[in-house]
Amino acid sequence: MRRTLVAVMAMAVITPVTLAACGGGKKEDKVAGAPSTSAGASASAGAPREESASVPVSLAVTPASGKTGVPVSAEIGLKVAGAKVTTVTLKDSAGATVAGTLREDGSAWVPSKPLKTKQKYVASVVATGENGETKTAATTFTTMGAPGRKTGTGLYLFDDRTYGVAMPVVVEFSPGIKKADRAAVQRRLFVTTTPAQPGVWSWTDNGTQAFYRGPEFWQPGTTLKVRVAVGGLPTGGGRYGDRDRSATSKIGRKFEMKVDNATKKMTVVQDGKTIKTMPVSLGKKSTPSSSGVMVVMEKMADTVFDTRAELGPVNGYRTEIQFAQRLTWSGQYIHSAPWSVGSQGRRNVSHGCVNVAPGNARWLFDKTLIGDPVTVKGTEDKLAYGNGWTPWDKTWAEYIKGSALPVPDSLK
Repeated sequence: MRRTLVAVMAMAVITPVTLAACGGGKKEDKVAGAPSTSAGASASAGAPREESASVPVSLAVTPASGKTGVPVSAEIGLKVAGAKVTTVTLKDSAGATVAGTLREDGSAWVPSKPLKTKQKYVASVVATGENGETKTAATTFTTMGAPGRKTGTGLYLFDDRTYGVAMPVVVEFSPGIKKADRAAVQRRLFVTTTPAQPGVWSWTDNGTQAFYRGPEFWQPGTTLKVRVAVGGLPTGGGRYGDRDRSATSKIGRKFEMKVDNATKKMTVVQDGKTIKTMPVSLGKKSTPSSSGVMVVMEKMADTVFDTRAELGPVNGYRTEIQFAQRLTWSGQYIHSAPWSVGSQGRRNVSHGCVNVAPGNARWLFDKTLIGDPVTVKGTEDKLAYGNGWTPWDKTWAEYIKGSALPVPDSLK
């Protein structure tokens, strides 16, 4: 059975969109574009080096001193030669110290949260050369007032939740981010994985979603720590990000569902071992199921599918459904379908959903996690990218083309 729903997840209400509102990393963590050194931390002494020509120490910082109307997302930009930045101190108008971290590449220092509006800040930076020479630079700037136009944001992760191994980090933007503005936004999307695993951000064509995944599914037991640091960030068109969002979540066991239209069966694999097979009925020819790699996005023990508003009183229907697991925004689900048990394993009769028997639907529902992968193959329809959490439906080579920033050669 297939339908379109407006409300799909238990998400906190935000303005101007309804999305999930979601809370640093260890030394060995893998950080995607994220800061890596605490404010005020000193660089450790290096190993003895062979004597070389001394490079004059130079240091410059931004924003420019005296600058006003600075976005509250401001970073302390750093341009240094002949030395390494050893201390960054930022204080607000009351003299309170602002926490923050250095970017991994040392290009800037990022406050741990957005600055306050219409506030004066003083930054002091110290850089130290190999010979012990130090250089200090300071700047004073004033932040802008509250913006009149904002970009709504959402993060589909929650603190202290456990997700499946295919759970991408999903960030939404309303309205979508135009291509010219995506690089600046992407630089403020930070992910730390423990244990360390590589990953890349990639955008949907309309810029309403950015996904983060690695070349392979996450390792079971992985911790994902995410910060969407776009509060007050210019996002294009005179808009600014509505707020920062963050979450720390876990990845559970490896659990995969594989559906083959040729056999009309689902094979369930956990940690590399087949634990169950079950007959299915997929979408009939007029309403085929989508083939592709999807993930479980939402679970509902009881719900109602009502397509009368969409399809009209003649073709539309209203049906009570049990054990529904959403796979696409357009309304493809795995769900209990007692009316099609006789067809399951033999022929396709659904409106696009994966029909299973009530007992199998309950068994699956009790075992799955949001973010578990579901692969459907052999149907007449191809999954549309962005119709759900679809980053795994592209090869790695195709997926990384959606990054707004250069992808390291090691990840190509």
